[in-house]
Formats: sequence, C-alpha cells, structure tokens
Amino acid sequence: MSYYRYHVFFCTNRREERGCCADFHAQDMRDYTKQQVKKLGIAGKGGVRINSAGCLDRCAEGPVIVVYPEAVWYTYVDKDDVDEIISEHLQHGRVVERLRL
Repeated sequence: MSYYRYHVFFCTNRREERGCCADFHAQDMRDYTKQQVKKLGIAGKGGVRINSAGCLDRCAEGPVIVVYPEAVWYTYVDKDDVDEIISEHLQHGRVVERLRL
C-alpha cells in the first residue's frame, strides 16, 4: 500500500518568457488546498499529501494539478473548482471529469 492514498502536485512554477501556473495564483491555491485537507482531517499518512511541483510542462492548459496514484490531471479556475476536486476526488474517489485535462 502507498504511504498516501492521494499525492497531489500543484504546479507553482513561474516562467517569465511565457504564461505559467504562477500567473493563476497557483501557490495560493495550493496553500488553500493544504489547509482544507487538514481541516477535513484527511491529511497525512494513509490520506492526502499536497505538494508544490516545478513545471509540469502543460502551461498552455492553464494552472494544473496532478493526483497520484491515478495520474489524473486537472485544471481549475477558482476555489470552487478546487473544493470540488477535494470533495469528489480526494474524499470520495470520484474523478471530476469537467476539470480533467
């Protein structure tokens, strides 16, 4: 069994020469997600780990998140989208198809 049920990576990379996830407040969204997961009591061993990642090389598709072990890639616009990913995928194991890349 994996140490975490879900390992979530937020691209928080900044690139000056082209658009990047940092332009969409990716670090703030990552911090928000980490707080929410802790608040829900699903963080840590056997649960969910939220991490920052360098460039995930999907810059043209907006801000990106990847959830392992399924390797599900998401984009998001705001906290409502992130809340839906937390509720549906991280709590209930259901992929949010409308946000999937």
